[in-house]
Amino acid sequence: MSTTDVSPVRLTATAFDLLRPRLPRLAAAAALGVASLGSALGLAAVSAWLIARAWQMPSVLDLTVAVVAVRALGISRGVLGYCERLATHDTALCAAGSARTRLYRRLAHAPSETVMRWHGGELASRLGGSVDELSDVLVRSVLPIVVAAVLSTAAVAALALISVGAALVLAVSLAVAGCLAPWLSARAAAAEEDVAAEHRSARDTAAMLALDHGPELRVAGRLDHVVAECERSQRDWGAASDRAALPAAAAAAAPILAIGASVLGAIVAALSLGSTLAPTTAAILVLLPLSAFEATTALPAAAVHLVRARIALQRLTDLTAPQPTRQRPAVAAPDVVAGDRLAVVGPSGAGKTTLLLAIAEAHRVSGEAGFFPEDAHLFDTTVRDNLLVARGNATDAELHAALDAVGLRAWVDGLPDGLATVLHGGAAAVSAGQRRRLLLARALVSDFPIVLLDEPTEHLDAAAAQRITMDLLTPGALFSADRAVVVATHQLPDEACCPVVTVGRDAYSRQA
Repeated sequence: MSTTDVSPVRLTATAFDLLRPRLPRLAAAAALGVASLGSALGLAAVSAWLIARAWQMPSVLDLTVAVVAVRALGISRGVLGYCERLATHDTALCAAGSARTRLYRRLAHAPSETVMRWHGGELASRLGGSVDELSDVLVRSVLPIVVAAVLSTAAVAALALISVGAALVLAVSLAVAGCLAPWLSARAAAAEEDVAAEHRSARDTAAMLALDHGPELRVAGRLDHVVAECERSQRDWGAASDRAALPAAAAAAAPILAIGASVLGAIVAALSLGSTLAPTTAAILVLLPLSAFEATTALPAAAVHLVRARIALQRLTDLTAPQPTRQRPAVAAPDVVAGDRLAVVGPSGAGKTTLLLAIAEAHRVSGEAGFFPEDAHLFDTTVRDNLLVARGNATDAELHAALDAVGLRAWVDGLPDGLATVLHGGAAAVSAGQRRRLLLARALVSDFPIVLLDEPTEHLDAAAAQRITMDLLTPGALFSADRAVVVATHQLPDEACCPVVTVGRDAYSRQA
């Protein structure tokens, strides 16, 4: 995907609709940012006047006000900057929470095919990292741009009171540092992303081929060729990245050249005014442009973050965008009432998950059914928090009972901090079987009257899978007899005594 797929206008409108930032707080943050850097600008002007005036050796009383002003501006710059940080981060964090809420609602009301095409880990990544990237645009892009625009205008206006020529030079120089340099930085970042998207696939494909089929390739005499192809792809990527980074080098040099040009223009203006210009005013004329560029230093990074925010927005938009899917006949959900036990069997891709989703949809209004997918996410947090996802008010005794029921009590008791042990990396911290049992324990902790389990015994050994499946389909064994349990599985025991729904490619049949 090219980073230019989303226009700036659409980026702004869609991002604003998703984030819904609190405008008064955003305006307050902008005002604090302007005041903070405005203090720096005023500090430069007053300091320049104080230095030049002190050279004339006047009475100390003539310098008292300037000395106090220097101290006040120096202190206020730090205090106002801290307040601006508090306001902007509060705005960004609230906007991120608002965006996640809206995305969750859109996913909840989207067709099941739209949601189920994403792996749980991909959903978590997009709802986590991509939302953070988008909300950070308020802190790293919007505020710096607003502050730079206001301060640059003020600096040019102040300098124009002394010399119109110097002000024009400063205006052009600020345009180079605040517009040209960020544009070059954004162009380099976009080119780098496009290069990565173009070359990463070829490199990764060759690497995974060598890793997954190394012995076969060695026997066939092609392993060296595949490894060489991987190395070539990596070199091509590096060379293309270097070429794409050329605008970034120009972007880094442009502000330095602009500062030099503005200072040179101020010196020429001061010399041209000659004796008509007071020494204190000449000092301000020369030193003020140096501080004026402080507001533009953050703009190249702001432009780069706009590119990343555009990519993040595209990723978030894709979450709920309808996709063409293989058409299936409409599936009528079987009736499920309290105490039912129902097994759903059939070949992979036949529609077992679709049938579970149809049951969940039929009970969505009443909120009675809980769907627990095969690839549910394990979070990078404690064992306790991973279980409390299902029911936040569950006690530790209830969590231990659920873990005992699925055969994980001894494992949890052996962890360094028990339920408080952090699963670093989420699913990466446990084996496939432990992950499956944790997800089943999460379902046991829930209080849904109807529990829909998609392949709950996948990755377990055959004996354990059969035993757990029998317990799931036996009222009172794992789930209380007044709760309905529907299990989609490939491993239905022969001795299971419950209604069975056999799902085919185009329809399903139910057997009592």
